[in-house]
Amino acid sequence: MRNDISSEFPFESKYLDIKGSKIHYVDEGKGDPVLFIHGNPTSSYIWRNIIPYVTENARAIAVDLIGFGKSDKPDIDYGFRATYQYLEAFIEKLDLKNITIVVQDWGSGLGFHYANTHRNNIKGIAFMEAMYEQKDWNKLTFSLKMAFRLIRSKFFSWLMLGVGNQFVRKMLPDGVHRKLTAEEMEAYAAPFRTLKSRKPSYVFPRDVPLRGRPLHTAKAVDNYNRWLQETEIPKICFYASPGMLIPINEVPWIKENFPNITMVDIGKGIHFVQEDNPHTIGSELKKWYIEISDN
Repeated sequence: MRNDISSEFPFESKYLDIKGSKIHYVDEGKGDPVLFIHGNPTSSYIWRNIIPYVTENARAIAVDLIGFGKSDKPDIDYGFRATYQYLEAFIEKLDLKNITIVVQDWGSGLGFHYANTHRNNIKGIAFMEAMYEQKDWNKLTFSLKMAFRLIRSKFFSWLMLGVGNQFVRKMLPDGVHRKLTAEEMEAYAAPFRTLKSRKPSYVFPRDVPLRGRPLHTAKAVDNYNRWLQETEIPKICFYASPGMLIPINEVPWIKENFPNITMVDIGKGIHFVQEDNPHTIGSELKKWYIEISDN
């Protein structure tokens, strides 16, 4: 198993005009599309060590969501609904068919929602540290309840994540088991130099669904959660220990309730597991993708 984790992003940057703004993405390889969708506050950069495993057998596309990475930052509301509209339009404009989605964090919420509402266009679903359900408020620890209250507050999310840039400065490195290098931290910090540029990162958390609110996100999550428990579309779940959105104690439930799923233990990891275990993820993703393509 390889242990080297490169900080390089050796891919050609491409741009697509969506709703008058430029969406940045990379597009490598040929075949059916494998669409990598990142979360908050990352970008396509988080997939850099995983993409090469896919390109021998598929067309790997890694998008920067609107407001993230090298994509434009128009004056919009951001959050789940606005970001999804840009993502859906991006997929339609590239005319992607028979898609396998690879998702994490908010990328999973967006990707699962797309898959649920475009079921005939999905070949497979790969996920890690994903929003596969609404978390039960009564089962959250006191510290998590306080954290969610703060990041869902307009004032405190603006103060902590906007003014303080805590998502990039603290929450991102704290969500990685290893220590990120200076080069990696610079790549993640580059899109968020100013308070205005950080709006996507501090607005998104307000849409985390808890106790059925906000309604639009909660409804989407509940709907795709039910569908994931019914659909036979091939799935692969990468889980880490201790994990965060998929803590290790929730792994058996996913294995038991999601049909046609492959479970992969990727070792130690917290939330941004692509930065700890990219080669395990990449090699197992490649093997699984070949299997579902041959069937």
